[in-house]
Amino acid sequence: MPTGMNEKNAKTPVRAGVIGLGMIGGGVAANLAASTVPVSVYDVRADAIEGLDGVDTIASSPAEVARDSDVIIVAVVNAQQARDVLTGEEGILTGSSEGTIVVLVSTVSVPVVEDLAAECADHGVGFLDAGVTQAGEGKLVVMLGGDEDIVDRARPALEPFARELVYCGKQGTGMVTKLARNMITYGNWAVVREAVSLAKAGGVDPSTILGVVDAAAASGSSPTSLLRRQIEAQSIPAEQVVYADALAQKDLGAAQDFAGQAGVQTPIADVVRPKMAEVYGGVFDDELPTDPWERGVEMMQRVYGQHAPQVPRGTGAPAADDTVENLFARVWARGHLTTRDRRLLVLGATTMLGRQDLLETQLRGAIDNGELTVPQLREMEYFLNYYTGVQNGAGLLTVIEKLIAETAEKKHS
Repeated sequence: MPTGMNEKNAKTPVRAGVIGLGMIGGGVAANLAASTVPVSVYDVRADAIEGLDGVDTIASSPAEVARDSDVIIVAVVNAQQARDVLTGEEGILTGSSEGTIVVLVSTVSVPVVEDLAAECADHGVGFLDAGVTQAGEGKLVVMLGGDEDIVDRARPALEPFARELVYCGKQGTGMVTKLARNMITYGNWAVVREAVSLAKAGGVDPSTILGVVDAAAASGSSPTSLLRRQIEAQSIPAEQVVYADALAQKDLGAAQDFAGQAGVQTPIADVVRPKMAEVYGGVFDDELPTDPWERGVEMMQRVYGQHAPQVPRGTGAPAADDTVENLFARVWARGHLTTRDRRLLVLGATTMLGRQDLLETQLRGAIDNGELTVPQLREMEYFLNYYTGVQNGAGLLTVIEKLIAETAEKKHS
């Protein structure tokens, strides 16, 4: 059996350490102090222990906490602070022994999690990434990523402050779960704000909207009710997806029409309306291949839809290779801007160049992918006409109206 925590646990209870005594770390320390788990704490603020019942002394450094602890909960603000307390001159790794476990509850990026886990592994120290969220009464829901064996060994130091411990999977999954959960929270805040702006423009008091939403939630119409149904049923029948999408197009279209009349911006509704069939059907699959050629080909298919060109691997043509492995695998596939964002940029530039052939290629892709509705296409032609000049604007108008007519003909054929 390796030295360190397992050996200690055979004779003594697990000892915990907490570094960072802010809103999260302070609650963790107080809960541990109220349990049977011995706890050592550190914070750069000497007065941080004031008001923490049962926490009487503060260590001189993260290294001192590590020497007195088997499991160390790191609850600092950001990635740089996490690196400092772990690898600094008086950091955790200078005072830890083999078998010590570090549990990071700070919200950082997944690459940072991987880097810190590797640093710990080099010193024989276990590492868990732990997304956390408040669960009331000073307790947390803890979302853990890492080896199950390390989770089991750390459990006695985590249970005193956890309302629920959720094992999410391999290293990084605890943080990913927290990031996904945060997206739901912030996304809901944003769309509620957008909806309330629309309601106020129509003379509806926000409290009325709140009452209606609360009443509907009692009947199962919550932000996660569709996800729960998709998980339980695994798939939604195609006819239900078509029906739900038709309702969404009608309802969101009416909301957009009113917003336009009232001068209210609805950026979230504008983006999600074309995607409601995928949303309801639960068919999103955004993961791209890691192989550069396969990644580029997949990205081309996403950009151009059914009109994506077929480019065989190994043609030896530099222009083709660069297009697939650089333009699409690296540039179009980058984060921060969506495919739709990049498409709009390309459409603006292409309109300015007067290239109707390129406009048609990009617009066919947008229509195939459901990125732009007919009203959005016509709004785009109206808007760009002012910036690109009458001649270029007329070229865009010609292409858009041609494609709108073709799409309508297909629907009725």
